[in-house]
Amino acid sequence: MKILYGVQGTGNGHTTRARVMAKAFNQRDDVQVDYLFSGREQDRYFDMQVFGQYQTRHGFTFVHQQGAVDIWQTIKAFRPARFIRDVMSLDLNGYDLVINDFEPISAWAARRQKVPCISISHQDAFRYPIPTQGDNWMNRQVLKYFAPSDVQLGVHWHHFGHAIMPPFIEDEYIPDSGAEHVLVYLPFESLQDIAQFLDPLSEVNFVCFHPDLNEDSEQGHIKWRRTSKQGFHQALRVASGVIANGGFELSSECLKLGKKLLLKPLHGQFEQLSNILTLEQLGLCQSMSSLDVEEVESWLELPPAEPIAFPSDPQLLVDWLLAGKWHDTHSICAQLWQQVSFPERLQQRLNSYQTEPAAKLARKFT
Repeated sequence: MKILYGVQGTGNGHTTRARVMAKAFNQRDDVQVDYLFSGREQDRYFDMQVFGQYQTRHGFTFVHQQGAVDIWQTIKAFRPARFIRDVMSLDLNGYDLVINDFEPISAWAARRQKVPCISISHQDAFRYPIPTQGDNWMNRQVLKYFAPSDVQLGVHWHHFGHAIMPPFIEDEYIPDSGAEHVLVYLPFESLQDIAQFLDPLSEVNFVCFHPDLNEDSEQGHIKWRRTSKQGFHQALRVASGVIANGGFELSSECLKLGKKLLLKPLHGQFEQLSNILTLEQLGLCQSMSSLDVEEVESWLELPPAEPIAFPSDPQLLVDWLLAGKWHDTHSICAQLWQQVSFPERLQQRLNSYQTEPAAKLARKFT
């Protein structure tokens, strides 16, 4: 089988999920997978070796200013003629399947050339009645038309009774990680704002990764680090907690590693608002609406988090993809959830919802 895997390059979450899948595909000799990324400038990608000779396109991305989506700048950055040209010129001849993680060019090319397209993304979870905040008609249209597909598999921390699968997280929990610092990853905030925010917390050591940094440096109790997959995961494994935006993949990694979370949503981004709502209702994070020192001080007093055992190996999903029975999504999701182990307290809370109709279950979380 020959597959094109389209990945949204905005942020690092989609790429992180694609890396796990790429490693699994690379272990097989019965499939060839090519990769296409869009939504980021080509020189802004890093640690991409696992994808081989991947392609990039301009695509479509959301522009952020001061921790919020800037709608006007987002519209200005869109190049409709270029987007249409990229869709029209992407030749899918010879491909048996397109896998899509919220990447619009490969999705629309598959629709145009009638190649089967399976969407596997966190965004697809929001097609179902799950806990949401800040949702509106426009968000629904984006989910429906941004990257259309024939089959959808959502990814979330709970299935809510739908075709939603758990995340794959490679790192494993270490009972005594020798916590040394708090990890900070706020890529949508300015470096100046982050520095002013962390400066008064002089008794705490912070390691701050940011895409705008060109070199590593230290400033008292703050270590500034360039974005790097290896360096980031090393810092994450020995962190006592994480201060971040409400992105799905990093939160998932923290849940598996047992890292307590303090999250600030990217305002105007209903996905992040909804993620934080779900985590708060499950007792899995604290949140702050702005960079608030007092919120950090209260959060630091909380006990460590309990790890959630999400699966690390997606070979079951790869087997399902290659078998070709793509419309039977519930069976593969059920198999994958059997690999998940929740802490007892959290499992009891989820068990109380298991017999509820899915829509009612989602409402109870809100």
